[in-house]
Amino acid sequence: MTAKAAATKEPRKGGVQRMLDGIERVGNKVPHPALIFLALILLVIVLSQILAWAGTSVTTEVAEPTTVEVMPEYPGGTSVPGSDTPPAPAVPDFETKTETITAESLLSGDGIRFIFTTAVQNFNDFGVVAVILVAMIGVGVAEEAGLIAALIRKMVKVAPPVTITFIIVLLGGISSVASDAGYLVLIPLGAAAFVSLGRHPLAGIAAAYAGVSAAFFVNILITPADGIITEVTNETIQLVAPDVTLNVTNNFYFSIAATIFCAIVMTIITERILEPRLGKYDPAEAPPDAPEDHHATDEEMALESRGLRWSGIYLLVAVVIVSALTFIPGAPLRNPDTGEIFGNSPFMSSLLFIISMLFLAAGLGYGRGSKSLTGSTNVINAIVKTFNGLGGLIFLMLLIAQFIAYFNYSNMSTLAATGLADLLERADIGALPLLIGFILLVVVIDLIMPGVIPKWAILAPIFIPLFYRLGIAPQTVIAAYRVGDGPVNVITPLMVYLPFIVLVCQKYRKKAGLGTVVSMMLPYTIIVLVAWTLFYVAWYLIGIPWGPDAPVHLG
Repeated sequence: MTAKAAATKEPRKGGVQRMLDGIERVGNKVPHPALIFLALILLVIVLSQILAWAGTSVTTEVAEPTTVEVMPEYPGGTSVPGSDTPPAPAVPDFETKTETITAESLLSGDGIRFIFTTAVQNFNDFGVVAVILVAMIGVGVAEEAGLIAALIRKMVKVAPPVTITFIIVLLGGISSVASDAGYLVLIPLGAAAFVSLGRHPLAGIAAAYAGVSAAFFVNILITPADGIITEVTNETIQLVAPDVTLNVTNNFYFSIAATIFCAIVMTIITERILEPRLGKYDPAEAPPDAPEDHHATDEEMALESRGLRWSGIYLLVAVVIVSALTFIPGAPLRNPDTGEIFGNSPFMSSLLFIISMLFLAAGLGYGRGSKSLTGSTNVINAIVKTFNGLGGLIFLMLLIAQFIAYFNYSNMSTLAATGLADLLERADIGALPLLIGFILLVVVIDLIMPGVIPKWAILAPIFIPLFYRLGIAPQTVIAAYRVGDGPVNVITPLMVYLPFIVLVCQKYRKKAGLGTVVSMMLPYTIIVLVAWTLFYVAWYLIGIPWGPDAPVHLG
């Protein structure tokens, strides 16, 4: 009788909730991610041979740099395969060339030599590993000292609880200007913030992840990727309109509005869909070594306040030093040729390192002020402790690096992207339906090619001239590209930070796996894509300029 009564009290789940629960159960039963990528590597090798035997090829126009290097590279810059925005991209001149791209077999003589001779170099060139290690130096010290937890407590006290989700999502969107820091810093912070409010930490992880990645290519700031996309577009538009030139602000109004709009949508998804599904957080779900909630005493609160003051002082000193190295005319972090700060410059090249060092300075200040981290040995131990937890992730990155290298060598991503683009180009439909079809095409391609720039280098020579002939401005096409590029980022298995997201989830739910993350993020992908597409359609129909001197339609 008791069991029956309990069963009647249990809330009934709707069809969507049951579907997401099923996705999580199935996803968590899949093999370890390392085994998945080993299987994917074998699949790419076999498919490459089949496609080569079939003589698979496409002829297309591709935008390519006119030279290998036209601007100086500054040592220490980050190159992340699959990453959407390198911290310091040069913006070279591009020219459009007609190329025939064929499938390359990894079982041919050249392919086998590639596999054997590049294994070390593939991993060495996979900048994500170095990015994580460098970023976690500062973050690890700040976390071990207790600064992150203290800041979250202060943020929770100052900000109304109803705004926490929106703040985290919006910060994620803004952080895409330095995408690596957004993934590595904000996602753990989102989990801790939600725990401190008695909310489910996985919802905080999902909100932060969505903010950083699901609307990646829009921001309230001009980002380095904007410069590269604009340059590629200017080159390809010369095919039909030699006198047309875009500037980097061609989507500035739309980008700002879309950032805020998507943050609102993601906030609603988190609070109305995801959190009800996750339910109340049970700390018993966490592994035995997970941090426990602790109610600070008056003495601890006093030390915390003192630590925050010291942290602010240390941070201010660090900011002054960086500012002196950047903003003074002729400073070493400016571009030595142009004096540029926010474009191609040592400052942008070292942005992640600067962020890590600012965290380090703030963490050291907090540790000294609160007496939680004193002595150089304890500081080193904090960094070592952080690195110890990354061993499994680094091994997985080794496999991912090989997979990406083999996938690119085989040309399968380019063949798939170009083939899909040709189908859409041949469709005999109106301009707006074609733009929506283009958005959906970008979504499909993003599953296999998450990078903003590689996709655009393939698609721009096809669609910029096509839409221009239909009377649609290039900036309108770029805006559509932004809509299609983001939502799938949070569920594609080729997102290089996905294993890191799983690792963060496992701190709060020991059984969490790839299925947990995908089932959490799938509503964001679907709803953001639909809502953002409708937002784009409304913007297009109303005719609001995309940016300064960037009308929707050609004059």
